[in-house]
Amino acid sequence: MDTNPMAPASHGAPLSLDAAVERLRTHLAGDVLLPDADGYDAARLVWNGIIDKRPAAILFCKSAEDVVQAVNVARATGLPVAVRGGGHNIAGASVCDGGLVIDLSRMKAVRVDPKRRTVRAEAGLTLGEFDTATQAHGLATTMGVNSDTGIAGLTLGGGFGRLGRKHGLACDNLLSAEIVLADGRMVTASATENPDLLWAIRGGGGNFGIVTAFTYRLHPLGPRILGGLLLHDFAHAREVLRFYRDFAAGAPDEVSADAVFLTMPEGQRMLALSICYAGPVEDGERALAPLRAFGTPVADMIAPVAYTGLQASADPLFQRGRRYYWKAQFLKLLPDAAIDALMDGFARAPLPLSLMVLQQVGGAIARVGGDATAYGNRDAAYDCFPVSIWESPAEDERQIAWARDCWTAMRPFGTGGVYANNLGDEGEDRVRAAYGPNYARLSVLKAKYDPDNLFRLNQNIQPAR
Repeated sequence: MDTNPMAPASHGAPLSLDAAVERLRTHLAGDVLLPDADGYDAARLVWNGIIDKRPAAILFCKSAEDVVQAVNVARATGLPVAVRGGGHNIAGASVCDGGLVIDLSRMKAVRVDPKRRTVRAEAGLTLGEFDTATQAHGLATTMGVNSDTGIAGLTLGGGFGRLGRKHGLACDNLLSAEIVLADGRMVTASATENPDLLWAIRGGGGNFGIVTAFTYRLHPLGPRILGGLLLHDFAHAREVLRFYRDFAAGAPDEVSADAVFLTMPEGQRMLALSICYAGPVEDGERALAPLRAFGTPVADMIAPVAYTGLQASADPLFQRGRRYYWKAQFLKLLPDAAIDALMDGFARAPLPLSLMVLQQVGGAIARVGGDATAYGNRDAAYDCFPVSIWESPAEDERQIAWARDCWTAMRPFGTGGVYANNLGDEGEDRVRAAYGPNYARLSVLKAKYDPDNLFRLNQNIQPAR
């Protein structure tokens, strides 16, 4: 077999792990970490503490050339390959048992072009790092709701965030990407180069290669915007949600209003409306006035804040190492019966950390055609999901059962669709539900770009046969 790790693998005997490690240590600018090395146990951990996997080796890449070498050697071994950016996936897909983890977390170069309002960002950046770089120029694009999230997985799965209703999903703002394919080639996906690949990675996940860098469209924003929480007592949540439903349906695109059931540190169940206004503060004050005036809020914490601070506001809850489980579905409507089901479900929630979330979508997201990108489900109004968060493994069964029961209770109100980034290990039918009519085209493109399904530790799209 060719000893050059840049060369495609032959169809001979698989490369042994020892030989692969020797090659990579010779040619990789980054590090190779094995199970007997100091730091391995920390390095194999991901955000979700319920995930406990032991890869055969972790390959830390410093550049796209490192990724090429890692892909070629990984392919030659025949071992499972996981790809890790931020490691924030709920299912733990960025780590594997007995395989190779190609880790991009050290690839953090970011270059903003304020005149063109674009940014080139490497795949190891977190949302917080990305936002800090773009906000230095008074610019931003849609990027999640937890600053510890990696931009790569977020974007490739679609990319919800507080700016989505105004500016579209993260993937809608993706102009081009630099990708290492399964055969080791480095290519660009853009409107003029491999446009079918750009279509596929705008929502199709990590199925088609390893993106090493993204170029996004940016928008003027901040540095201070209007945002924060509006808190209501759980006893009044039913009428607040009915008003919220009507307000959300008519709200301008600049308004992002999520409804979240949560528990206060003192143990009191509450309904929080998590607000962001993606426009001038004075316009936001007028647009949000009806919502703030309704009922008797326990606290109104909506105020001009730094956008980066708002983006990090949920970080204390979503700490690395806690145990997480959720199961999601899209809703087009929020009838009274659905509100009742949400109330009943949260009344039984295990305390103190679990949530029930209605993440508002629509707006600019819904004005993109359902087949314009791999991401479908453009007609949804909300992403609805119970979130179990806990600390002790002894609680696993109870916490997971609660989330599944709540999901089942909300199923009569769902569209049947699901956001790929919110999928756990739920089987092929649920992956198909994420892509709907786009699945067939994605399957054909999977066969073109990854016919042997090297990149399969994800929400996997099967290659067409």
